[in-house]
Amino acid sequence: MDGRPTCDQCGKTFTRMSGLKKHLRIHTGEKPYNCDQCGKSFITTTILKEHQRIHTGERPYDCDQCGKTFITASHLKIHQRIHTGERPYFCDQCEKTFITASHLKIHQRIHTGQRPYYCDQCEKTFSTSSVFKYHQRIHTGQRPYNCDQCGKTFSTRIHTGERPYNCNQCGKTFITMSVLKRHLRSHTGEKPYDCDQCGKTFTTGRYLKIHQRIHRGERPYNCDQCEKTFTSSHPLKIHQRVHKGERPYDCDQCGKTFTTAKSNLKVHQRTHTGERPYDCDQCGKTFSLASNLKVHQRTHTGERPYTCDQCGKTFTHINVLTRHQLTHTEERPYKCDQCGKTFTQMAALKIHQRIHTGERPYNCNQCGKTFTTTHDLKRHQRVHTGERPYDCDQCGKAFTSTSDLKSHQRIHTGERPYYCNLCGKTFILASKLNIHQRIHTGERPYDCDQCGKTFTRMSVLKIHQRIHTGERPYNCDQCGKTFTHMSVLVNHQRIHTGERPYDCDQCGKAFTSTSDLKSHQRIHTGERPYDCGHCGKTFTLANTLKSHQRIHTGERPYDCDQCGKAFTSMSWLKEHQHIHTGERPYDCDQCGKTYRFLSALRSHRRVHHTKLMYPCDRCTKIFWSSSSYKHHQRTHIGKNPNHFKRPVTACAKTGAWNHQQVLS
Repeated sequence: MDGRPTCDQCGKTFTRMSGLKKHLRIHTGEKPYNCDQCGKSFITTTILKEHQRIHTGERPYDCDQCGKTFITASHLKIHQRIHTGERPYFCDQCEKTFITASHLKIHQRIHTGQRPYYCDQCEKTFSTSSVFKYHQRIHTGQRPYNCDQCGKTFSTRIHTGERPYNCNQCGKTFITMSVLKRHLRSHTGEKPYDCDQCGKTFTTGRYLKIHQRIHRGERPYNCDQCEKTFTSSHPLKIHQRVHKGERPYDCDQCGKTFTTAKSNLKVHQRTHTGERPYDCDQCGKTFSLASNLKVHQRTHTGERPYTCDQCGKTFTHINVLTRHQLTHTEERPYKCDQCGKTFTQMAALKIHQRIHTGERPYNCNQCGKTFTTTHDLKRHQRVHTGERPYDCDQCGKAFTSTSDLKSHQRIHTGERPYYCNLCGKTFILASKLNIHQRIHTGERPYDCDQCGKTFTRMSVLKIHQRIHTGERPYNCDQCGKTFTHMSVLVNHQRIHTGERPYDCDQCGKAFTSTSDLKSHQRIHTGERPYDCGHCGKTFTLANTLKSHQRIHTGERPYDCDQCGKAFTSMSWLKEHQHIHTGERPYDCDQCGKTYRFLSALRSHRRVHHTKLMYPCDRCTKIFWSSSSYKHHQRTHIGKNPNHFKRPVTACAKTGAWNHQQVLS
């Protein structure tokens, strides 16, 4: 072959015989040059000299860009390509470029499937010699790294603390070059390993292999305690700590312990530092976890990649899909040992158990209020900041949480997805359905420790307890009046603003609250859904029924602190107290006359302005109120009449009566 020295083993040619001789040592394994420091042997004196610089610390080649020093000129040249951006080695399969020829060769093995390093002990193959060498230590038991503190030996540098490979982007250090290379992909965004099933890309071949087990359904790692299976060994090791009770990583701020350092402890420490390193480039919102950012970004892109195979519903997160699928199976595997309630998730059970323990671990640093979940705390903090980040695209109303927005949007769509299978009533929220079902079951799980009264909702119990404590935390900034509940304050403030946002579609009358509108609409529908079990009388309001039932029970729970007189309702007590205070809060807007009682003002308005009267058709008497008229009728018929007359209107000009209004 043109007279050049040629290797008879592999056919490689050389310009000089000395080059061929050196090359032949690769095939023969001959390494005639030994290091007198560590005994390691080498093929050439040049390589030996370069190696000896490790012992002497000599690094004669400096980078003029960053000052970094190197043992060899070739290492300096390769390093300088980082500054120049030069990547002269090109893959003809995928057009990827590399700084060194060796990196290109290793990369090309991805395309060819070549794994030239073969373990003759277990027949496992490897694409690089470095990984192969690490693997062989499993069989040989070789542990070349010694701890100078305790003398223990290791197959890697983990225990010695030595981390000789530095990232020039962020300064982070690594035990091996391969780990550094993987880390650099976090800066470059390079993900060279593709899944041929779904197209997802990964930074390492190992991550790709683990991912492909999802498609194959393969979970080769089993827990010998509970038989749970995993796709890789790492989550199995973490899981086994649950059985052992091992929590080796502890927070130096609060002492809380965790099963993993990277995921659990690091994320937890951000609650102390306030660090939220992941920010959304669409809205600027920040997150403590990259996974939370990814899920959040789906609100902008509309992506919902997880589909339920039962009903076709789509979700932004795999965990939400898993929870949803349990609604089809009705499986609720997590049970509370205090009350027997079951849950679809362990996390939901833990939160529920705080009801029994009274634990409220999350504090508001503005007002000191405590919460059972971080979600409730975040939503509460928006009360202080005024932040309402979720807008309705129909009416522009803003909300503090997505759940509140979704519930509100059902007003526009008319959707009421939660259905009571006992009475057919539908609800916008699952929580409203749960509370409603207690009407059928009679369940009243919340009881007052002062008077023993029970309630269907915790919120109603809290409001009730303010009767005992006297707490009225909500103030009107117009008149200073205080209230036990925010919704009552909001309704009250509409007296000052004149706002009546809820209109009746039958007669156009407007109301300050939806409850008042619903009660009013029963006038049109004739619905009286609350009936007395003693006498069968029906009522439009539950409160009116309760007051009425006290006639039968004799209960008069509201006492006047001035004279001791007792009343069946709070409203009667308040009106009575006007006698003691001299207060006359009801005034006529026509003449300014004031009254202690609303009923007296109404009677006055009929006489003074509209001339509404109740004439008796048996005699010539005329009455100014329906109650006086009804009482008078008893003198004629000796009992309560079934039908009573409507009021008669006097003509403002002639004074004549319109007797056509009178019903027989």
